[in-house]
Amino acid sequence: MFGRLCEEIEIKVAANEAWKIFGALELGHLAFQQLSDIIHKMEVLEGDGGAGTVIKLSLPGNTYCKEILKVVDQEKRVKIAELIEGGFLDMGFTFYQVRIEVIENAKDENSCTVKFTIEYEVKEDAAANASLVSIRPYVTMMNVGVDYLAKNKNK
Repeated sequence: MFGRLCEEIEIKVAANEAWKIFGALELGHLAFQQLSDIIHKMEVLEGDGGAGTVIKLSLPGNTYCKEILKVVDQEKRVKIAELIEGGFLDMGFTFYQVRIEVIENAKDENSCTVKFTIEYEVKEDAAANASLVSIRPYVTMMNVGVDYLAKNKNK
């Protein structure tokens, strides 16, 4: 069974400024600092934030997941992280990825749209676990990034 969830928000920051947060490891660090109930710890196991970087996230309930950054496209402002261990993969999912896009507003260079998309595939015998997938934690992370950008807009 395949599923997809998506959420986007328009922000009053230029796309290149938003990408500095959403396209880098900075978003994970901000989430760790401000959302310790969702992310207990974030470790970069290998890489520097570009494609191929492996990140381990410690989560509530003494669980964890590892993800690899499959795509970090500076020009298109797209980042794709795929789960490679733990988390949903331990619950019958065969695929789980998050795509972050920062889309320039053609009519206003001082605003952009940030879009998060979750795509997943789950085995039929674990299909009930698909109901556990939620965009809400990513919306919360998105808002942390937006708040940070708003507070640091003129710095």
